[in-house]
Amino acid sequence: MQAGQGVDRVEAMAQEGFDRGFGGGQTRHDDGLQTAIVPIKARRMRLILFALFLVGAVALAGTLLAWLAERRLDRMAEAWSFSDIARMPSVDVALVLGTAPIGPEGGPNRYFVYRLDAAAALWKAGKAKYFIVSGSGEEPTAMRAGLIERGVPAEAIYRDPAGYRTWDSVLSARDVYGQKRLVIVSQRFHLDRALFLARRLGIEAWGLEARDVEAPYSVFTELRRYPSALRAYYDVWVAAKAREDGKTIAIGVDPPT
Repeated sequence: MQAGQGVDRVEAMAQEGFDRGFGGGQTRHDDGLQTAIVPIKARRMRLILFALFLVGAVALAGTLLAWLAERRLDRMAEAWSFSDIARMPSVDVALVLGTAPIGPEGGPNRYFVYRLDAAAALWKAGKAKYFIVSGSGEEPTAMRAGLIERGVPAEAIYRDPAGYRTWDSVLSARDVYGQKRLVIVSQRFHLDRALFLARRLGIEAWGLEARDVEAPYSVFTELRRYPSALRAYYDVWVAAKAREDGKTIAIGVDPPT
């Protein structure tokens, strides 16, 4: 019995030594890998959090800058923008800024309707002799038709099909139609940047405020004025080119387009 117990003890010791030499080494190796992986994961998480923080900070700064730009344009326009036609100076030409004739719900676009109402009232008050209706696509043709329905003669309406943006419309009024003095017709939030652009381009401009829409069609419609304000400053700063260069037209001399 003692001999057998001795053999068993030797085998047990041999197995223990094996475990320490190989199995135990593997355990230590696994522990080392886990120890190395933890700092890598921590660094990766810190980089992700830093990137998210940086993106958030940039977005916040851009939002604040756009808000400040819009507020400044609004204050600047107060001296030149009026809702009362009696306060408007008499001019040869009024620029009506375009928008889609059909609203997103499928009916008439109220921004479109109110702008034409204001332009027609300007005509009836004898404050403007001619109109430039500026927009893209079908907008100028629809605006011309709308003004004719409101009593403005066709020969007093010039269509500008290159009014892709407010900047393009104002540039066209100056460079294509040769205007240095005019009234711009749109809603107040739009006139803020239109008047800023016109006066920075050397045009003596006033704004006739069309009736605003009580409930905007969407949040996008309401918020787009803020990045648009930033874009107005950018266009002036870089002296952006018009998207299209048109042939010079003399209003009152050349026939309406």
